[in-house]
Amino acid sequence: MKRDFRELLNPALRNIGVYKVEGGQEAEVKLNKNESPFDLPLWLKEQILEEFRDEPWNRYPDILPYRGMEAYASFLGIPTDSVIMSNGSNEMLYTIFMACLGAGRKALIPQPSFSLYEKIALLLQAEVVTVPMRPGLEFDVDAIIAAAAREKVDFIVLSTPNNPTGKSLSHGEVERILEAADAIVLIDEAYIEFSKEQSAIDLIARYPNLIVLRTMSKALALAGMRIGFAMSNPALMGEITKPKIPFASGRLAEITLIRVLQNYSLVNEAVSYILAERARLSGALLDIDGVHLFESDTNFLIIRVDNAMKVFSGLKEKGVLVRNVSGYPLMENCLRFNVGLREENDRLLELLAES
Repeated sequence: MKRDFRELLNPALRNIGVYKVEGGQEAEVKLNKNESPFDLPLWLKEQILEEFRDEPWNRYPDILPYRGMEAYASFLGIPTDSVIMSNGSNEMLYTIFMACLGAGRKALIPQPSFSLYEKIALLLQAEVVTVPMRPGLEFDVDAIIAAAAREKVDFIVLSTPNNPTGKSLSHGEVERILEAADAIVLIDEAYIEFSKEQSAIDLIARYPNLIVLRTMSKALALAGMRIGFAMSNPALMGEITKPKIPFASGRLAEITLIRVLQNYSLVNEAVSYILAERARLSGALLDIDGVHLFESDTNFLIIRVDNAMKVFSGLKEKGVLVRNVSGYPLMENCLRFNVGLREENDRLLELLAES
């Protein structure tokens, strides 16, 4: 008798669930994926599509999207050989984790944090060392440094600003960890454009163990285009690029990136709007009984309520989709929602006040 097919699979799959978003994808007011409420304007889309029409669709793109990498390096003011572009930052996460982890190696991941980190580490049969956030959901820098030394970890991943807590490490705290750590340190800056803290990009030339990750899905409003970047010193970049899937980024994404960077005032305007609405939302939430607000450094907010599932279900029934993040450590009865358009935010506030 042949073996059950499950016996032939990677045994790590037994400890990994399928990624899913509770509540579905469609709603009258959709605030559950930390997306930008603003699409690209039609005139810019038409410019992008006009340029893409002239591309040879029967030919592969470059092995790596060199024109996009050169454009983003120039935008950041860093050498091109310090930059790599990917098909979304999630693809880059898989690439980096494959380069840094494997059986017998250790990854330190603060908790709660983006769930994909632990999933990839477990898939690669690495050991995960967790360090809890403080009760207010802030990073515990001393505990991170102590655990990294005690456990002799090989890899540290820090999402700052952090999803799902909305909290950031300061530039000085990032540097403290880099100074202390005998490990590769990945700083995921998916939400950096919304943060009051300084990016760690300026540190890549000084710390040979640093990788900085960026996504174009949030502030640049390109979630549907799947564009991500990693930055490090050229020597480390040469190594982490080795597992990278060739031809993974299409020319349409590359053209879109370059055109958006050329019109970056659109991004600045959107970020200014989101930050202003975040402040307005925060002030209004403080006045709603039964809602505890956590200060946020991102484009989303976290609140704690008496019964998160009840509130989540009630909002969904009224056409407002948020994210129930109660399953994360330290986040019992917490809901997460990104800043939307003013009328969407007002609808959310109205329903929360009634719940």
